[in-house]
Amino acid sequence: MSTMTAESRNKTPGKETEPAKEMDVREEIQELKHSMQLQAATQAGVDATQVATTAGAQATQAAVQAGTWSTMIVGGAGLVAGLFLGLALVATSRS
Repeated sequence: MSTMTAESRNKTPGKETEPAKEMDVREEIQELKHSMQLQAATQAGVDATQVATTAGAQATQAAVQAGTWSTMIVGGAGLVAGLFLGLALVATSRS
C-alpha cells in the first residue's frame, strides 16, 4: 500500500496526529479504489477474450462442417459421373 507512513511524515515515532491518520485512510481508500478499477478492467478483458475464443472455435467448427459437406457432395457427384462414364464405356464396347 503506502510506502510512507504517518510516523515518517510527522517525524515523531509512535505518535500519529489525527490529520496523518486521516491522510493514511484516504490514501488507502484511493489505493483500494484503484485496485478495484484495475480488477474490473482485467475481468472485462478476460470476458472479452473468452467471447472471442468461443466465437473463433464456433467459426472453425462451422468451416470444418462446411468443408466436410462440400467434400461429400463433390465425392458423390464424382461417383455418379463415374458410374455414367463406366456405363457409357460398357455400352460403346458392346456395339
